[in-house]
Amino acid sequence: MASPELVDETYEHERNSASFLNEIDQFERKRELGKKVSENSEVQEEPENALPRHRGVLEAIPLLIVAFAELMIYEGSLDEAIMAHTLLLITLVVCIALIKDREIQRTYQILMLLPILRLVNLATPVFFEDTLYALAFIYAPMAIPVAIIAVYQEFTLEQMGLTLRRLWLFFPLAVSMGAVLGYGEYTILQVSVRDALIPDLSLASLLSLAIVMIFFVGLIEELIFRGLLQTRLESFLGPAAGILVASLLFGLMHAGYGSLTEILYAIFVGVFIGQLYYRTGDLTLVVLIHGFMNIFVFGIFPLMGL
Repeated sequence: MASPELVDETYEHERNSASFLNEIDQFERKRELGKKVSENSEVQEEPENALPRHRGVLEAIPLLIVAFAELMIYEGSLDEAIMAHTLLLITLVVCIALIKDREIQRTYQILMLLPILRLVNLATPVFFEDTLYALAFIYAPMAIPVAIIAVYQEFTLEQMGLTLRRLWLFFPLAVSMGAVLGYGEYTILQVSVRDALIPDLSLASLLSLAIVMIFFVGLIEELIFRGLLQTRLESFLGPAAGILVASLLFGLMHAGYGSLTEILYAIFVGVFIGQLYYRTGDLTLVVLIHGFMNIFVFGIFPLMGL
């Protein structure tokens, strides 16, 4: 039988241990409670000049202005369209400087590319003898703001899908899909031999056409509309709506042809390749499809007399 002193010491030790564990438990509860309060306060407190409740409206307004300006181009009102795109570009720059909401800033940075692309397009001199080189003059400068925005928003080549891992598979697939989709656009635009961007189907002519259409037109447009814009829209609209809105803008940017059928077909193509990009995560595939579409439409099909 234990002595009374030993019993008292054992009891005191157990009581102290229980008290110590109880203090630890209370401390943990207070820490968890403080963490929840902190999280709730972070949710409730909005950064200065941030407007998350109105974010959807603020991000929709520039999209509507771009659509309005492109419809004016479709109607033949070039001066008004240039004014609308110019004012939109200036407004976006000012808003990026004033609005501190980072999500809106990222969206506006990408949307700036649309009026820039249209203004560069409309400002390109019309006295170039070879319109193929005119396309290079239009799209080469666009690589600068595209690269700046991609780097600033920390997009990597891997994230945008610019890899060459499956090029052996994508290349023949892109040629065939580009031919099918291109034939649909060719029948809509009715591109004649005089409208072809190359004089003949020689290897040198086809190579120059391929370089411009793939590495200038296809690459830059797909970086803008799929790699940056669609990816950004998907983040707050969801995949389906993001693809659709990006495709609508892609189609409207074809308003310069003056054909409603062409706009609708471009929207369809945008949805198609937008889905491919979303499902594969590979921008190289859609760049090649876009490039080969243009090669067939403005080179091979008209010169073949189809």
